[in-house]
Amino acid sequence: MSAAETAYDERLQAFVGVELNPRKLGQDPVNVPMIRHWVEAMEDHNPAYLDDDAARATGRDGVVAPASMMQAWSMRGYAATWRPDPHANAGGAFADLLALLDEGGYTSVVATDSDFTFEREVRPGEHVSFDEVVEDISPEKSTGLGVGRFVTTLKTYRVGDEVVATQRWRTLRFQPLVSTSSTDGGSSTDEGADAEPKALRPRPAINLDNQFWFEAAKEHRLVVQRCASCGTLRHPPGPACPECNSFEWDTVEASGRGTVYSYVVAHHPKHPAFDYPLLIAVVELEEGTRLITNLTGVTPEEVEIGMPVEVDWCDADPELTLPLFRPTDGPTTTQEA
Repeated sequence: MSAAETAYDERLQAFVGVELNPRKLGQDPVNVPMIRHWVEAMEDHNPAYLDDDAARATGRDGVVAPASMMQAWSMRGYAATWRPDPHANAGGAFADLLALLDEGGYTSVVATDSDFTFEREVRPGEHVSFDEVVEDISPEKSTGLGVGRFVTTLKTYRVGDEVVATQRWRTLRFQPLVSTSSTDGGSSTDEGADAEPKALRPRPAINLDNQFWFEAAKEHRLVVQRCASCGTLRHPPGPACPECNSFEWDTVEASGRGTVYSYVVAHHPKHPAFDYPLLIAVVELEEGTRLITNLTGVTPEEVEIGMPVEVDWCDADPELTLPLFRPTDGPTTTQEA
């Protein structure tokens, strides 16, 4: 490690133990309307979240909030995110750390871990506060996304001075990989090439539960995981059937046809691997499962809910193939990035 690299690493490590976000109260106390919205969205039918009598029957004093809502009580909300108070702190230690990571070329971010410890449930009327401290910044690591550093922070949630939960939050701050066109029409990662480098698509988080799906995609096969016990189809893939809890599964090959269930048009923030505006859709397959994908061969003005679509494979690079979808009234082609 050079003297400059050593000095940079020391500057990063100086942030360990630093308070990134000083303690502050959430916008609103714990309340039943927000709990109701949450449990309806999650289809969580535990009566202890909405019915005082049912909650008391379990030994509680009354309604409690789902533990997984803890972060919701501390979120700063839409207005503060997109229209911050110009008189408020401009960012403090958090902004300083991001600037230093950007200086090292670690300009991209992906969340990797969120590890909660719950001390007790919170109840309507209680006001949750939180603070966040840097716990660790790793040495530079080589990952499938690029070289980067894992930044771990510890968030502490309190009601008054009582700790009700802690959360270890780990992100990877990384230097995005770039690819250049090679003479055989493929792509390579060669920072010294004369051609203008093009960023690779972000790498998916492949594990033992979903590896089969990406392997099938490389063969231009769209498959859906199926419970071998009750026959229920599920996507995204997972280790156990949500209907019968069986761990036995196989796959069925999808027809590749479906309809647009919902969509958004992304304009910002821009990633250099994509063209904008970017159409991101939830497509409902003929088989009944849904997946998040990109739409191609159509403009934002032309997209409609319920539009028939069919799979159109994107061979992004030699290591990654993904299903895109296009309107069925157009020819199907293979996209290459």
